[in-house]
Amino acid sequence: MTSPMRLIPAIDLLEGKCVRLSQGDYGQKTVYYEDPLDAARAFADAGLPCLHLVDLDGAKAKQVVNWAVIERICTHTPLRVDVGGGIRSAQDLETVFACGAAQANIGSAAVRQEAEFLEWLAHWGPERLILSADARSGSVAIEGWQDDSRRPVLGFLAHYAAQGVRYAVCTDISRDGMLQGPSLALYAEIRAALPGLRLIASGGVSSLADLRELAALGLDGAIIGKAIYEGRIGLAELAEYQVSSRKTGSE
Repeated sequence: MTSPMRLIPAIDLLEGKCVRLSQGDYGQKTVYYEDPLDAARAFADAGLPCLHLVDLDGAKAKQVVNWAVIERICTHTPLRVDVGGGIRSAQDLETVFACGAAQANIGSAAVRQEAEFLEWLAHWGPERLILSADARSGSVAIEGWQDDSRRPVLGFLAHYAAQGVRYAVCTDISRDGMLQGPSLALYAEIRAALPGLRLIASGGVSSLADLRELAALGLDGAIIGKAIYEGRIGLAELAEYQVSSRKTGSE
């Protein structure tokens, strides 16, 4: 018996609002909710238990910025929240966990501050940290997707999996916000090379069919953003799909 793939709606925070970008371009933003808590409550009301929160201001500032919004969402909903964007220090980690986050996503710091990242992994444990590998043309992009680390995605994930990382989210930047389907070949390659890694897909999901294909690859989770906000996938549909997946997984 395998656990069903987790469905994880996403909220991107920019200037305190819920927005979506296209391919990580801050100049291509759409505001969907003035108050992100309204979006989070809608997800919770639909029966979706998880939420992926990205502090886009934090990613640019290289420190957590929208901590007050993060705290409001964690405090006023029952969602299991993971937070990313701008986490560069132990203090940033303390902040997001104090706000109520269950997990923290680390990307740029894992590239630039390996010794510190491994210290955080030892201190907080592999259940609290998610390694972020945001892929552009096969290499890991950092600093809010503005810079290229020149580190191959698969090698980056394999290196840290060997160090004890259990969770990783991989975003194909070229697909993010484009509603053109997820990067199935990339995820299949990672799953084949690192079967023990709990891999979360992000970017490009546009339909339930996309989610079924990701689930068939054995992924731990799939992050869904623009497809929800643009009405491509309804919250009731997501909740129903999740319930049916759980029933299938328990049979």
